[in-house]
Amino acid sequence: MMKIPFTKMHGCGNDYIYINCFEHAIDDPYTLSKHLSDRHFGIGGDGIVLICPSDIADAKMRMFNIDGSEGKMCGNAIRCVAKYVYDSNIATKEVLSIDTLSGIKTIELFIENGQMTSAKVNMGKAILEPALIPVQSKGSNPLINFPFQVEDKTYHITTISMGNPHCVTFVVDPMQVDLPMIGPKFEHHAFFPESVNIEFVSVENRNTLHMRVWERGSGETLACGTGACAAVVAAVLNGHCDKDSDITVKLLGGDLVIRYTDEGVYMTGPAVTVFDGEILV
Repeated sequence: MMKIPFTKMHGCGNDYIYINCFEHAIDDPYTLSKHLSDRHFGIGGDGIVLICPSDIADAKMRMFNIDGSEGKMCGNAIRCVAKYVYDSNIATKEVLSIDTLSGIKTIELFIENGQMTSAKVNMGKAILEPALIPVQSKGSNPLINFPFQVEDKTYHITTISMGNPHCVTFVVDPMQVDLPMIGPKFEHHAFFPESVNIEFVSVENRNTLHMRVWERGSGETLACGTGACAAVVAAVLNGHCDKDSDITVKLLGGDLVIRYTDEGVYMTGPAVTVFDGEILV
């Protein structure tokens, strides 16, 4: 048995268990994530995030889903990593670089009373080429409003990578979608060789979207930063919203503000520390 200190944090209700690997080595994060994420027998969360040293950035983020799989990127988690790094004095700059499996991300911090409350993240450019997302498409043209059949129903999807694969479909009301039923059928469809995150999105106006998300490896979560970015990119590509404009994405856990530009996709949102603790594993 070993005692592991942790910090519970969330961004718009997308909650993870954060472990400081500057001070504590984790040998088997895959099994640990499954154990700690259980909301009945563990701490409870959408997964675990390891905050690690990096030779090329202020810190490195590794995130693991409830099922133990490692994710490449999480927009809500990276804001929380930045908050932990700043508030713990690992690096006290107001612009931080965080190394991820999707590359180095730059985070601009907003500070109140000596602590970070929110951040703006350059999430990088949206990837639209099917082979790079990846999806099983024969051509190289982006899949925008593409008819896609799941069992006996046809959905119109737009596929995007924000460092991880996303499938966005526009609906009248995301709350009416039977997400626990349809989510896994999208996630594990053969069309998506690395599985996929699914966003069901409705358009309130040109600056406001509503979204529910099914995250691969975790199921429905209260928020998804990369998913919100993908939703805005898809909304622009489908003519619902405008490029270079602040778009509010309303999620079950709160709001994120996304701006899609030629230089990249920018996400602004909160990061909250819930509590610190220790657990024996």
